[in-house]
Amino acid sequence: MAVSRKKTPSVTHGPAPRPDRLDTRVLETFVGYNARRAWLVVTEVFAERMAPYGLKQVDFSVLSLLAHNPGATSRQLCSTLDILPPNLVSLIASMDSRGLIERRPHPHDGRAIGLHLTPAGEQLVREAEQTVMQLEADTSARLTQRERETLIRLLQKIYH
Repeated sequence: MAVSRKKTPSVTHGPAPRPDRLDTRVLETFVGYNARRAWLVVTEVFAERMAPYGLKQVDFSVLSLLAHNPGATSRQLCSTLDILPPNLVSLIASMDSRGLIERRPHPHDGRAIGLHLTPAGEQLVREAEQTVMQLEADTSARLTQRERETLIRLLQKIYH
């Protein structure tokens, strides 16, 4: 009597196929990881939208500070933005050559030089600040206004 056998499929024991996405649950519990991922999104959009102005993030920050703090010194800018003095020197020289800033004697410290925006610098920073406000709205569109304010406040608690 013949016994019929059913064929069973062969099983391979090689590595399982990897999913497209990796398990990031552990990384997502870290403030630094989340801050960096958000920063990458914002900086990519920032770079795209600031390209027509010829500004990097640090350039924008310096110009914005000078717009709201006319006469600020290099020392104050370095301290506020955590920039090394040699790096600021070349940045200021570049802005000066573009006609965006001018140096004037500081009114209270005879040894210091105050930095001021030129009319061209004032115009540029006004336009750039409007663009940055819009890009901030765009990149944080998934947040409510209250969530956005809370996020900013919480991030500031880390570095203040």
